[in-house]
Amino acid sequence: MPSISRKGQLMPESPIRKLVPYAEQAKKDGINVIHLNIGQPDIKTPQVALDAVKNNTLDIVAYSRTEGSEAYRKKIAGYYAKNDIDVIAEDIIVTTGGSEALAFAMGSIADTDDEIIIPEPFYANYNGFATAAGVKVVPVVSSIANNFALPPIEAFEKLISPRTRAILICNPGNPTGYLYSREEIQKLARIVKKHDLFLVADEVYREFTYDGKKHYSILQEPGLEQHAMIVDSVSKRYSMCGARIGFLVSKNRDLIKTALKFAQARLSPPTYAQIASEAALETPQSYFDSVIEEYVERRNILIAELQKIEGITIARPQGAFYCIAELPVEDADDFAQWLLEDFNLDGDTVMVAPAAGFYATEGLGKNQIRIAYVLDKKNLKRAVEVLGAALKRYGH
Repeated sequence: MPSISRKGQLMPESPIRKLVPYAEQAKKDGINVIHLNIGQPDIKTPQVALDAVKNNTLDIVAYSRTEGSEAYRKKIAGYYAKNDIDVIAEDIIVTTGGSEALAFAMGSIADTDDEIIIPEPFYANYNGFATAAGVKVVPVVSSIANNFALPPIEAFEKLISPRTRAILICNPGNPTGYLYSREEIQKLARIVKKHDLFLVADEVYREFTYDGKKHYSILQEPGLEQHAMIVDSVSKRYSMCGARIGFLVSKNRDLIKTALKFAQARLSPPTYAQIASEAALETPQSYFDSVIEEYVERRNILIAELQKIEGITIARPQGAFYCIAELPVEDADDFAQWLLEDFNLDGDTVMVAPAAGFYATEGLGKNQIRIAYVLDKKNLKRAVEVLGAALKRYGH
């Protein structure tokens, strides 16, 4: 029998999706599964984006430019200008989701066996993109004890080797909801300039910041023009996950020219999705104001309800719509599967994402879960009620 590639064997399973078969079986058995496991917002996509596709009169769905249509990229630059990020259309490549932007970024800056330092826990697919690119993820541990703040500079510098090519952060963070401060970004800027590295920031949750805090982009930091690149996406911003439109943004011309070669290999980003995403840029600020207000209320309810459960430790998110909870269990993977296979409360159970898959260091996060608070407040309260009842029964 032909053998599967070593790279394919090393490719990690999604910690978010690996429990899907158990959830599907629970539903077939008549159980209502409340999904806390995946960041699919229930917020309505802006009508202006939906109408742009419905009312379009294209006769041919043709290739667009490899880097995305010029009109769209100019409007994206305008969006960034409103966020105090000074870029032009030529600094932007439109990608098939933020995922492809990450893949292009890794392919453009690192060779096989090169290293990228990432604070953990981190978005699980970073492991997958690194494996596909032959890149080694070097984790630097952040802790629930201080809300997953940026680890000390010394922790980063201990990990820098001749093979280190970049530091990658997610800001605000998935899975932690942590929002890096301006001072923390400036610390990272000093490291990458000192060691001549790239700084990659996944900023797809830029709009979602709470408690009066503001997002500070790496491209707002002076002197990082040759070091910084942003990975971005419309998925969460406009509740358009299925559009699969993202961006890679950098003022480093060599980097953009290199990433464009990777983009040329896949020809172009999807035409209709670009039409919808371009129209979405007309979404009024009132849309974001109401969405942020809703997420703040959901976060507050989630944390208040979780704090009622004995033995749970919760990190308080300042952005995005995720939080990490530490449970009084030894193995969150086993607990999550048990929830779907063997537990329900009056016909309801919950699906969570075990957090070990968001770490690269073996053994970390084993008793943690990631919760996505993308459900309405009634369902969130019920989900935590079910979770609390499950923890009382689990292991007995």
